Amino acid sequence: MKFLDLAKVYIRSGAGGSGCVSFRREKFIEYGGPDGGDGGRGGDVWAVAVDGLNTLIDFRYQQHFFAKNGQPGMGRQRTGKDGDEIILRVPAGTEILDEDMETVIADLTEVGQRVLLAKGGNGGFGNLHFKSATNQAPRRANPGQEAVERTIWLRLKLIADAGLLGLPNAGKSTFLAATSNARPKIADYPFTTLHPNLGVVGVDGVEFVVADIPGLIEGASEGRGLGDLFLGHIERCAILLHLIDGTSKDVVGDCETILTELEAYSDALYDKPRVTVLNKIDALSDEEIAEKREALQKAIGGKVMLMSGVAKTGVTEVLRVLRAGIDDSNLRQKKLDAKEDEAWRP
Repeated sequence: MKFLDLAKVYIRSGAGGSGCVSFRREKFIEYGGPDGGDGGRGGDVWAVAVDGLNTLIDFRYQQHFFAKNGQPGMGRQRTGKDGDEIILRVPAGTEILDEDMETVIADLTEVGQRVLLAKGGNGGFGNLHFKSATNQAPRRANPGQEAVERTIWLRLKLIADAGLLGLPNAGKSTFLAATSNARPKIADYPFTTLHPNLGVVGVDGVEFVVADIPGLIEGASEGRGLGDLFLGHIERCAILLHLIDGTSKDVVGDCETILTELEAYSDALYDKPRVTVLNKIDALSDEEIAEKREALQKAIGGKVMLMSGVAKTGVTEVLRVLRAGIDDSNLRQKKLDAKEDEAWRP
């Protein structure tokens, strides 16, 4: 299955059915009177977050979604049938944007969440509604309301607890493959990873989800390489794991390149908690490890961990730090939610 995280969709709700102008024509009934029924209601267009999906690939093959119109009313006070609704089934984590790609209509982050995108039109009144003492034979009926037509964008942001960052070939996919059942493509050339991957990682009996995105290079915010389009998939993460290739000649420059691209993309993403790790230490001598680690710690003003994804050295320690960061983030979020609930209480 191909990965698709952005799709343009055209939707239209159903128009309401028109009311009916009709009169009773029955034997032995001299003054029948009006009996025109109302038109049926047009179908709505909904978006629902469902389980079992992690891509928007279905919307590559179908972009137009039109709900059914309501049927017109009929004589004998019969109301027209309501139009069938249309449901867009999307993966959890899907943002729904207006045509300008900036206005967020909804953000479906949990399975079962749904949002009304286009409301169906109401059916028109039949002439029975207009009967009165002074107008006992009305010959008018209302047309149904028109359909709502709009263009929207669906943008998927994967829901993960931790996100992997680094230059191409920093060892992100190797780390994901070594710690989970995910099987991302691994090779010795840049941009091996072309789309995000998710893996369920476990440590000390606790599991969490890690997202691996294609590597960034200098100028990614300006469109170089694969650009920064995939950074949206780690915006929801509680903590970021920044892997630095220990075999690089300039580890400090590599680190600053990633941080610069993060800052250019979003201040909120740049300010997220990060764990910086010097990777591939199995290919370095003790002197090189100590030298590069010290240089990195001076550059970022914090601790740098050591790891080898291939040899699985230091992997467990890194996972424990990630787990602790996720727990801290969840605790902070619970406190914020509690404060908001208190603020809304009368």
